Parts: sequence; C-alpha cells; structure tokens
Amino acid sequence: MTILQHLNSRLLLAGAFLVRLALVAEPEAVAAEASKQPAIVKAEFIYETASFPACHASTIVEAGGTLIAAWFGGTREGNSDVGVWLSREENGKWSPPMEAVNGAVSAQERFPCWNPVLFQPRTGPLMLFYKVGPNPGAWWGMLATSGNGGRSWSKPIRLPNGILGPIKNKPVQLANGDILCPSSKEHAGWQVHFERTSDLGNTWQAAGPVNDSREIKAIQPSILVHKEGRLEALGRTTGGRIFEIWSEDGGRNWGKMSLTALPNPNSGIDAVTLADGRHLLVYNHTVKGRSPLNVAVSANGKDWQAALVLESEPGEFSYPAVIQAADGLVHVTYTWKRQRIKHVVLDPARFQLRSMVNGEWPDPGGD
Repeated sequence: MTILQHLNSRLLLAGAFLVRLALVAEPEAVAAEASKQPAIVKAEFIYETASFPACHASTIVEAGGTLIAAWFGGTREGNSDVGVWLSREENGKWSPPMEAVNGAVSAQERFPCWNPVLFQPRTGPLMLFYKVGPNPGAWWGMLATSGNGGRSWSKPIRLPNGILGPIKNKPVQLANGDILCPSSKEHAGWQVHFERTSDLGNTWQAAGPVNDSREIKAIQPSILVHKEGRLEALGRTTGGRIFEIWSEDGGRNWGKMSLTALPNPNSGIDAVTLADGRHLLVYNHTVKGRSPLNVAVSANGKDWQAALVLESEPGEFSYPAVIQAADGLVHVTYTWKRQRIKHVVLDPARFQLRSMVNGEWPDPGGD
C-alpha cells in the first residue's frame, strides 16, 4: 500500500466514524441524507424515554397550527394499565408524553385503551376517539374533546351502543359538514362499516357492514376523497392484500369489496388525499411481517407507484397514521418496534415515483 492509499484509507475510516457519530447526535438529518430519498424532510422519535415500556397505534392531527400526536401505551397491549398518551409539538420539539385518558370505569376496575384517533373538524373542539374494553371483540367506543389544543380534555363519554367511532384511521369531513368515520368490528367475523355524525358526535348513523367476512375478512378502513363526492376506502385483510371499496354517494352506500394488487401482512395501513388531488398510502409492502414500511402514491386510487421506503431493517414498523398539514408537508407517525413512536415529515413535491417491476417495488433510493 502506498502512502497515498494509506492516507485515503484513513480518511475513509475517519469519515465512516463521523457518519456514525452524526447518526447518534443528529438521527433526523443523517437518516434523511443516508436514505437518498429527498422527499424525507425530517425523521425523529416523538419521545426518547417514557414511564411506559410499550406503545402502539399512533394518531396525528394539526389543530390551530400545532401538531398533536397520541397513541396507547402501557406495560403491554391489552393490559389494564394501557392508557392513551399524548404529545404536542411546540417550538419544533415534542412535549413529554402525558396520559390524556385511560380505561378506568370505577375506583376498582380499569380496562385497557385501544387505537386512539385524533380529529379536528372545521369548526368545534378537537376530538379524541378511542376504544376501551378487555379485547377488540368486546371493546366500546369513547369520545373526549378539547377546546385548548389537547392541553386538557373533557370528561369522556361512551358512544351509543353499536357505534365505535373511527376504529384506527381518521375520519373525513364531507362538503356538507358530516363527519364520516371509517370503522369495523372484529366479533362475529371481520367486517367494515362506516359511521356518520352531523353534530360533532351527539347523534350517529351507521352504514354497513359492507363486506361478507366469509369472502374477505377486513377491518380498519381509511377513506380517500375523489371528485364529485366519490369515496374510496382501503384497508387491512387476512387475505394477503389490501382491500378497496367505493361509494358514489358520499359514503351512504358502498359497492362490492375487492382485493387490490398491493400486499398486506394483516396489518394496519393509512391513507390521505393530498391537496393536489393525488392519493397517498402508507403500508407494509409485504405479505409477512411488519417491515418494510412503504409510501405509495396514486392519481386515481387504483394504480399505485412507489414513492419511498420509511423503514427496511428487520423489526416491527407498523400502524401508520398520515395527514397533510396546512403548509403542504405530509406527516407520518408509526409504531417503531413497539418501543417508541416515530414521526417522519415528507415533501410530496419531491417524491421520486417508480412503477412496480414484476410485482415488486424498486428501491426508491437506487439509480
């Protein structure tokens, strides 16, 4: 080895050390740069340490210009100490997690909480939907509201019998003001239905179930909004692929559910219609496990292109929630190995879209 080769080798080693050091010190910047995916603006954990060891099923909303995230946390999913925890982004930093609500029904009895969903209607208080109960087959819907951006909450109310609220993913507010909630039930077969309120949760109407669980076992829909009142719902199944179903009348009636070409490992997804009319989907592009975690984009809700990969290493990266903020940036939160909640900010104008090749997504960071 020449002296020049030796110096170059030393410089490469030093550079690698600096990269590793930066990854520890500034994970957001290094992750975005190392991914070679320019649409990733920022990546961070909402919290580093907490009083609870396990977390899952995050939700995110923008209310009054502030980002607010929530999730359920406790010793383990399904344990009675699991409550809904919440954090607000203030001055570019997330506040320490606080327990917003829990499943205590008396001084002696407490049930676990499940799947919180935050939603800010065009007028009215911030809404926090969640479930309480011993398991998903026997849980019930709850609703709390906040008039101060999630700093404090009203006394929760139990939703009417048969109404669960949005089961995992956010509602959409239609042009007439109705809030349409994507919902589902897991007892007596997995079935999707939709719930509607025109008065901020005081009264409700339900439509469905919209699928025969003997044909497609499906839960946890997410709603996309198309032109002229057409709606599309996508969601989780046990059949190895994401389902789709369409409504031509604003969600009052739905067509026949079918399976898309997109894989699904029996894990939750989320989707949002962007301001430019495109549709964005966050999901695990695999039929087994919960990695990788992917983002896809479609102009029509049927033909999807790969946009980027949020996670690709082994582990669980699951249950995404996605919104587009007023400034046009897209915010995704998701479960990171059941240990923390991760927040990633995307610029949809910078997606490098690629089509599937032989049924597989190409590497968005490749040449």
